[in-house]
Amino acid sequence: MILFHILWPVFAMVALIFTVWVTLIVKRLRHLKAVRPTAADFVDRAAMHRYFGPAAPAADNLANLFEMPVLFFAIVPLLMATQQAGIAQVLLAWIYVALRAVHSWHHLRGHVRPRFRMYIASVAVLAAMWIGFLIDFVAAAFAYSAALSRLLQP
Repeated sequence: MILFHILWPVFAMVALIFTVWVTLIVKRLRHLKAVRPTAADFVDRAAMHRYFGPAAPAADNLANLFEMPVLFFAIVPLLMATQQAGIAQVLLAWIYVALRAVHSWHHLRGHVRPRFRMYIASVAVLAAMWIGFLIDFVAAAFAYSAALSRLLQP
């Protein structure tokens, strides 16, 4: 059933988030071993950010994965509940996750320009998913309304 195929890119997105999280933890643990912290390194948030500076790209990327992807995670159950998770939406979901993975790769390596391009492309794909959902939803609502009015006519 195509309806459940929309979950595979969700699993891939979750795997990406956990991969970035593990990367962050590894970078922070290595930094803790290499540069012993002092109490001053954790006196406030700014000091902690300065101390963990070498792990900042991973931390920033992890935070990014809880910004626009929230809209991705929101649309999937809506697509499933309304049975609008067709081939086009599944394909767009895979493209979105692939773009986010490439975005993360560039983010972790400090490549600003290609990272920005991947971000813009991923937002465009996510917008296409939402626009497609809206169009399909409106069409289904009109079809339902028309069928209901025909059914209720004497």
